Amino acid sequence: MSAIRVTERSMSTNVMTGLQANISRLGDLQNKLSSGKEIARASDSPGGAVMAMQYRSDIASLKQFSRNAADGLGWLSVADTALTSAMGQISRAQELVLSGLSSGSGGSVQGREAIALEIENIRDSLVGVANSTYLDRPVFGGTTAGGVAFNADGSYAGDGGKVERQGSTNSSVRVDTKASDVFGTGTQQLFTVLAQIATDLRTNPDALGGDLTKLNTSSNLVQSAVSSVGARYNQLEKLQQSADAGVNDLTSQVSEVEDIDLPKTITELTLQQTAYQAALAATARIIQPSLVDFLR
Repeated sequence: MSAIRVTERSMSTNVMTGLQANISRLGDLQNKLSSGKEIARASDSPGGAVMAMQYRSDIASLKQFSRNAADGLGWLSVADTALTSAMGQISRAQELVLSGLSSGSGGSVQGREAIALEIENIRDSLVGVANSTYLDRPVFGGTTAGGVAFNADGSYAGDGGKVERQGSTNSSVRVDTKASDVFGTGTQQLFTVLAQIATDLRTNPDALGGDLTKLNTSSNLVQSAVSSVGARYNQLEKLQQSADAGVNDLTSQVSEVEDIDLPKTITELTLQQTAYQAALAATARIIQPSLVDFLR
């Protein structure tokens, strides 16, 4: 059996190779500790890197859904405020019509004129309410690029388009409110009804009973719209909460994949430093003899 010749050079080479590997592992642990990340590049963990990328893509999508929902909630909040105001003003108009009915044709012309003027003021105010905007877009105007849903004469200036916001992969919610579902159409349109009431107060008080019936119908439309807006608001709010919860869950999963286990990493670093110091001490003893030592 032949002996293997081991020279000082080969010993030094082997020892330096071992030290280099040792210090490389020590450097990796120091980098992980300083960055707080287990995965600094894809080669550190190809599988983990792919998972982290997918999680981040899903997080971006959920954040967009949350922003969509927040924008939709803004639309619906403006509509809700407008409809609440409209309900109060319609209620006042009903009181005025009842007052006009109670006096009838035998009431004073001046009294009916005062009521008619207030009805006209309510009508103008309601046209303003119907033109409520969110980010300069009328919430009752569909997808119109114009600044108003109704002209001053009560004619509709919007369109029949829908404004929707995607709250999840499979759920979108309409955030504008269809004008005809709120204010009616034709002779039953709220603004037309109010204008007719003002006219009848001045010229035909006996027609106020029919006018009140139409006004009650308009009131019912607005009440239904309030319920619809509230239901859609709740739906979007739940979608936003779900998206935000998903972001938090996925962020935790990204952390589990990418972030280091701090106590474990500190322990490993301490052990590696101890091992490196021990290797240095052993190396100093092994390669201590030199050519000068042999020539003595």
